[in-house]
Amino acid sequence: MATVSAKNKTKTKTKKKDRYGVAELKTLGNDLLSSASNINNLPLLLTFVSPSSPPHHVLESLLSLHSFFLPLLPTLPSSATRADDSTTDDQSQFIYLTWLRSKFDELVKSLVEILVAPQCDETLKEVVLDTLMEFVKVANAGQFHSAIYHKLLRSIVHSMDPVAFLVDLLTSKYFKYIDIRYYTFISLTKLATTLEGKDVTDGRSASTDSTDENQLSSNMEHVIHNMYYTISNVPPLESSNDTSNIEMWSRSESDGDAADKQPKPEKHNKNALSAAKIAKKMKLKFTKAWIGFLRLPLPLDLYKEVLVNLHQAVIPHLSNPIMLCDFLTRSYDIGGVVSVIALSSLYVLMTQYGLEYPNFYEKLYALLVPSIFMAKHRARFFQLLDSCLKSPLLPAYLAASFAKKLSRLLLSVPPSGALVITALIHNILRRHPSINCLVHREDSVDEGKDDLRKDEAIAANLDDAKTGAMPCQKLGIDHFNNEENNPKKSCAMRSSLWEIDTILHHYCPPASRQVLALSLGNDLTVRAKTSEVDVGDFSSGSYATILGAEISRRVKQVPLAFFKTTPSSLFSETDFAGWTFNLEETPELISGNDESATKGLSEHDHGGAVKRQRIECP
Repeated sequence: MATVSAKNKTKTKTKKKDRYGVAELKTLGNDLLSSASNINNLPLLLTFVSPSSPPHHVLESLLSLHSFFLPLLPTLPSSATRADDSTTDDQSQFIYLTWLRSKFDELVKSLVEILVAPQCDETLKEVVLDTLMEFVKVANAGQFHSAIYHKLLRSIVHSMDPVAFLVDLLTSKYFKYIDIRYYTFISLTKLATTLEGKDVTDGRSASTDSTDENQLSSNMEHVIHNMYYTISNVPPLESSNDTSNIEMWSRSESDGDAADKQPKPEKHNKNALSAAKIAKKMKLKFTKAWIGFLRLPLPLDLYKEVLVNLHQAVIPHLSNPIMLCDFLTRSYDIGGVVSVIALSSLYVLMTQYGLEYPNFYEKLYALLVPSIFMAKHRARFFQLLDSCLKSPLLPAYLAASFAKKLSRLLLSVPPSGALVITALIHNILRRHPSINCLVHREDSVDEGKDDLRKDEAIAANLDDAKTGAMPCQKLGIDHFNNEENNPKKSCAMRSSLWEIDTILHHYCPPASRQVLALSLGNDLTVRAKTSEVDVGDFSSGSYATILGAEISRRVKQVPLAFFKTTPSSLFSETDFAGWTFNLEETPELISGNDESATKGLSEHDHGGAVKRQRIECP
């Protein structure tokens, strides 16, 4: 029965609302503004301020209600004020003002609903936002009304519909005012604290695949995305020595007139703050808002986006950037692309704010894998890698480990990666003369007698097992352990950079003819005749850039390849020094015992199915 009664009331209200047009609403508003006896028009006008009403009805009603409430707002009691707090003489007046306050709160609630309603027009939303911000300006006796503004921001952050339009409006029209930015950071801090306290199960790690839990997790991620879009659009306050460029949205006009008539010294004026104090307060609120946001369970895509912008948009404006050390070290320990992105911010904390991270170079060494040369942010990573290896206080074993690890990657990375590796090794050898011995090292010269005997014994055993078709006349052993993630235990100082010679025989012409590869064989310790290479010129290379450079390159003579017989493979056996390829019959490749199928396959292949086996030469 209650449900039927509610439906009947809704239908009755709809029928009543249908009887009013724009002209009737304008008449109701004029009567309300002209005489207090028409106060009953106020609840009727409020019914038209809703997302379901036509936009022209909402606008006409809002114009009248805005004009009615604006002069009354400074005199309205607070929503938390009780009737017992007033005296007996003005009890009736207090009840009337309290009723007006409740209607004003109802208006604010309806305006917030319109603001985030997906069916409402953008023009209407802009008018509603301006009205709410006008209430924020004057509803608290000329001071900033933080409660209304918090409701506005909370509705934007918790909206399940796109909020880019609303946030962009705030950015273009209101975020230039310092008090709006100040209270924005306060509201976002409260919202982040509320979200952090919620027990929300992440759908990716939940043991049960409940529909409600997945929906809750999806809503949580959407709220976090909205919060990030809002907080990232609030400009931080730059440090300044004067307050001439600081604008306030909410300021009492009487206070401003009094200040103009009788200026007071800054130390006697409680409302006046120096630029340094304002910047300090803004930094504190900015820091609390971002720290609270970073504590939330960020989705992976948003997590990467935050790490990309953190070192430029956040760290310089924090009151104490070292507070991010836990967040960044956890991100750096994750590995993969996340570690690569976190390296920028972590490097800023280490070089500019004195952060000590003992395992930094071990984690950096572990990131040197072939996949890093195809990552999206590889250009920034290689530049940071070059900067991290620039210090002359770097131990020789550490510089040798990085040089050897990079040279080993020459065997497996794309041609663009070979270019940047050559540049990195060039800079390492020039900065650290103590490891230049790795360029031309030979076992018979640099190793001890015990190691030499072992090498000769191993070489003798291999000579008995192998044929005389080995391309190298003397066998050597590389002591470098490529599988070791600890650079201290990699034995790079006992190795040599023999992989560099492979770049001179690279199948890609831009990689094989680069001047840097030839210069690595020279004495790079003579700093007067050599110079460091800008890694940024090579770090963003790819197959597309190499192909584009080759197409636009002008050549006088075009080499032609002539084969007496049609080639059967892309690379010949002589291109792989230390490897042999033998042909062996492999009948096990043919499944089953069907002799006819085996015979047909053998006749077709003229001698049976074959495969190439590679035998590694130590």
